[in-house]
Amino acid sequence: MGPAAADPSISSKQSEARQVLAQINRLDISLEHAVQAYDTANVKLAGIERDQKRARFELRVAKGNLSRAQAALSARLVAIYTSDTQNSALEVLLGAKSLDDLLNRIEAVNRVSSQDAQTMQEVRIFKRDVLQRRADLRRAHAAQAKVVAERAAAKASIQGQLARRRTLLSSIRSEIAHIQAQERARQAQLAAEARARLPAQTSAAASATAQNPLGVGAATPEGASVAPPSRYGGVVGIAMRYLGTPYVWGGASPSGFDCSGFTMYVYAQVGVPLPHSSYAQYGMGVPVSQSDLQPGDLVFFYGLGHVGIYIGGGNYIHAPHTGDVVKISSISGGYVGARRIL
Repeated sequence: MGPAAADPSISSKQSEARQVLAQINRLDISLEHAVQAYDTANVKLAGIERDQKRARFELRVAKGNLSRAQAALSARLVAIYTSDTQNSALEVLLGAKSLDDLLNRIEAVNRVSSQDAQTMQEVRIFKRDVLQRRADLRRAHAAQAKVVAERAAAKASIQGQLARRRTLLSSIRSEIAHIQAQERARQAQLAAEARARLPAQTSAAASATAQNPLGVGAATPEGASVAPPSRYGGVVGIAMRYLGTPYVWGGASPSGFDCSGFTMYVYAQVGVPLPHSSYAQYGMGVPVSQSDLQPGDLVFFYGLGHVGIYIGGGNYIHAPHTGDVVKISSISGGYVGARRIL
């Protein structure tokens, strides 16, 4: 009896599953862009709210200054209009009994006149200041409204893409279980390899810091600057603690991370603040070439829509996308660049 032929229905189902997974992968990349656009809007909104708080405080100060200056001016005007003729400038000068007395009286009159002019000037300055602060506040409110609208649009996009993703996943539920089992085994092997490299990486990082404590970049023969050695290779060990943590949209804690929330949280453990946005994180530190990557470097993918932490061996650790967990992946397609935090 010859060998049994493969069940064509199984082969067809596996082919369909691969096609659906390819669609989900493309959708996940788009979804991560939407999540990071949402996170970026939140970062902008927090900045605008800080600006508004400062503008409201400065407006209160300006109003207080204006109120005091106007009160001083009003009091001076009342004093002028209620004074008798004996206190007029002319009477004061004509009452001089000697040349020295006349000069002293002239100086006194000029001083009062100068104080009145200064008070008038202060009123004008403080009034302009109040108007400027009000304008700043109006602009901040307008910017806030725009960012809130952007955030709402990003949220709607995320929710729509999540619904589509769930629908696709439900169509290949049985195939997913087998794929997930294979991925768990692969992740266990990658994690073991990464942990085995940690002692050597930590020693190398300490040696590099000792040789270059100020983090000064070296110069190539052509005079081009290269990134100084990484000071934060130790974040790899911290990041590894969170392998298996679920992806959560907007998450930035051990209960769940999105990609930039994960890198932000890990670096916060060594006292380095990063913004909760992959786009904003790309502006941190200094650029580093792929050939010069060191553990702890931030690596970016898919038009800056995704970020992770390089761990050595051509791999990085990251929070990939909804439905997944913090894991180790190899640097391959979609790579954009890297930044070294100093």
